[in-house]
Amino acid sequence: MAFIFSDNMDPNELGLIIKARLELLSISEGGRSGPIFTEYKYRPNHNFGDADNRSFYIGQIEDPAKRNLMPGESYDIDVRFFGAKGLKDLLTLGRRWRIQEGGRLVAFAEVLTLPETYD
Repeated sequence: MAFIFSDNMDPNELGLIIKARLELLSISEGGRSGPIFTEYKYRPNHNFGDADNRSFYIGQIEDPAKRNLMPGESYDIDVRFFGAKGLKDLLTLGRRWRIQEGGRLVAFAEVLTLPETYD
């Protein structure tokens, strides 16, 4: 069965950076088999719906310390969303969402802080 995905990119919208807690699934939970290398651009799909939702936002996981983020661990990181139309309606403090590579769930994230200019 083929999945059809859509992203919510709008080139007229500015990017948005938030602080989030990233909870990577372990290998036994179906997560990644290796670390996320934050020195490179890692841009997974961000799913604010349920497992059947195929409407994603594109966001880059950033870690100023450039750590390798290991499966089964949790990290406080930055998420840079790109041209994300409608995202402001979804992001509230404490909101959790799914991090996916295509249709595969690899992590959950939770909003820790929003920018001061965010309204």
